[in-house]
Amino acid sequence: MKCRFFVAAALFALACSAKADVIYGQNLVVNGDAEAGVSGWTAYPGYSMVQSVDYGSNWVLPTQPGPVNRGTKMFAGLGQYAVGYQTLDFGVATAKSSSYSLSGWLGGWASQGDNALFFVQFLDAENNAIGSAAIGPVTPQDRGNQTGLYYRESVGIMPAGTSKLSFWLSMERLASNDNDGYADNLSFIAREITSPVPEPGMASMFLLGLGTLVGVLRRNTRAQMS
Repeated sequence: MKCRFFVAAALFALACSAKADVIYGQNLVVNGDAEAGVSGWTAYPGYSMVQSVDYGSNWVLPTQPGPVNRGTKMFAGLGQYAVGYQTLDFGVATAKSSSYSLSGWLGGWASQGDNALFFVQFLDAENNAIGSAAIGPVTPQDRGNQTGLYYRESVGIMPAGTSKLSFWLSMERLASNDNDGYADNLSFIAREITSPVPEPGMASMFLLGLGTLVGVLRRNTRAQMS
């Protein structure tokens, strides 16, 4: 799909960024629920901007599948290809290991193939791509040809040396006159990894030590019974 190739290429064009330290355990996507319109998102030249629309008869009904805490608004496409992006600059490269969860509710209209994709790319201080993750699209088959939004999540480890997060939301129109790619409650949450990773050989040494301890306890027990 053309939109998929566009997003992958456009991730290297960082026209706008905001600086902030890594905040663990909180959503790092600005206005991921569309409740503030498209504030926090930037249009990409040559493509339509995503739009914030009300839940209702022209889009997804409040009673149709979607997040429980959906608020009053959601994202929808505009034109054949709609794109919005935002970049978060940590200022310094991350030194600690962090896990992440990239999630959101994505969907479309009835049996139409219009769809949405949410993408994050991990960048170093020189804007080199060092990793990425994506959720979507949710196909008509995934939705049972029903209008609605469905939860998707991707989890992993944020690469060491990540200096920036670049978030991209794209919608693609494949049928009718409207771009009915939908999204809501977009989220990226990082969590610090505190449990140490065992050094090579440590696990086998621990098991050997445990076996020795069990052997000593058994010998002591037999000695006490004799």
